[in-house]
Amino acid sequence: MAILVVVLFLLFIAFGIPIAFSLGLASLIYLLVAGVPLTVIPQTMFAGMNSFVMLAIPAFILAGNLMNAGGITNRIIDFANAIVGHIRGGLALTNVASSLGFAGISGTALSDTASIGSVMIPAMKKQGYGAGFSAAVTSISSTVGPMLPPSLPMIIIGTLASVSIGDLFLAGAIPGILLAIGFLIVTYIISVKRQYPKGEKQPLSFVGKSFLGAFWALLMVVIIMWGILGGYFTPTEAAVVCVLYAFVIGKFVYKELQMKELPQLLGNTLSSTASILLLVGFANTFGWILVSEGVPLLIADGILSITENPILVILLIILLLLILGMFMETIAALVILFPVLLPVATSVGMDPVHFGVVMVLALMIGLSTPPVGVCLFVASSFAKVPITKTVKELLPYFAVAVVVLIIVAYVPSLSLFLPSLFE
Repeated sequence: MAILVVVLFLLFIAFGIPIAFSLGLASLIYLLVAGVPLTVIPQTMFAGMNSFVMLAIPAFILAGNLMNAGGITNRIIDFANAIVGHIRGGLALTNVASSLGFAGISGTALSDTASIGSVMIPAMKKQGYGAGFSAAVTSISSTVGPMLPPSLPMIIIGTLASVSIGDLFLAGAIPGILLAIGFLIVTYIISVKRQYPKGEKQPLSFVGKSFLGAFWALLMVVIIMWGILGGYFTPTEAAVVCVLYAFVIGKFVYKELQMKELPQLLGNTLSSTASILLLVGFANTFGWILVSEGVPLLIADGILSITENPILVILLIILLLLILGMFMETIAALVILFPVLLPVATSVGMDPVHFGVVMVLALMIGLSTPPVGVCLFVASSFAKVPITKTVKELLPYFAVAVVVLIIVAYVPSLSLFLPSLFE
């Protein structure tokens, strides 16, 4: 029966049905065939969503929408361009650096791709960068965002495993910065090889002015971490504080947020939140079925039957996550797979916080890979270029991302060093 539900899920995805509904339909058919009461569906969906921490998701999404409407995206891009714009391939480097700064606002890779991509891709194409390259840089650099606070995937993991979300936020910082540095190096090498343009070096006064413009947005991350780690508020309360902060900055500091925009921003927030929670709910039902069929034990036994060598077990987990990340949406994959793979990871000595970082990083790579890479599709649509061209340009970035993933997986201190400072 476990095979039935998995096969149905994959078939529905192959037919182009959204991930959430694929999970729901596969679960429904399984329950009907197995003769299980359909009351399991609302019960498990409610159980998956019934968490105080989950309230942080709509609040962080709303905070990001308010900051975007308040003009923060352009200010972050201006600051990044002031720092690296004068280097060969400066606009492409600015794209990556902007994603690093934007990470503290959105918490999701897709919103990063949409916000940064709508500005940077047309600008890059206008300056002579290839359309496929412009889309590739935008798509892959957006995967840095969820490694840094406020990260929605980290919030999901903290909810699933009862792990400190503050520790998870800290644990993703160094891996996220390593990933960004790797992307910057690849972008520079390609830009030099292709002789992409570079901008003029800006005077120090201009750099300082652009920093002041982005300062209030960057301060948002400091507020989140200071509040959570200092014990002043929970992640959910931090999210609400960020909403108030974003409103004040956008309305009274940047003075670009208009009151008439609020209904649309609230509507967008409700839409995004509903899609995420629906996905979490159906994924929890799907996960309940897998657990009831003993799939977690089968996977654990299967991996450990191949080898009990910690190095090889971690490698097998990474391969599994990279493959599944190509076909599954990140949040659905986390809800279904994290409880399944965590016992395997801990059996070979991985700390839950460390494993959470490795899992998020592996699944982030999948956001830029076909056939279900949402960031890949969004960036390609902005660039008006076939996905095949974008994927070709992404190959060196994939190589760097996998290298960083392996380093992070086998060097736990990269993830655990910062959390250890606050114990």
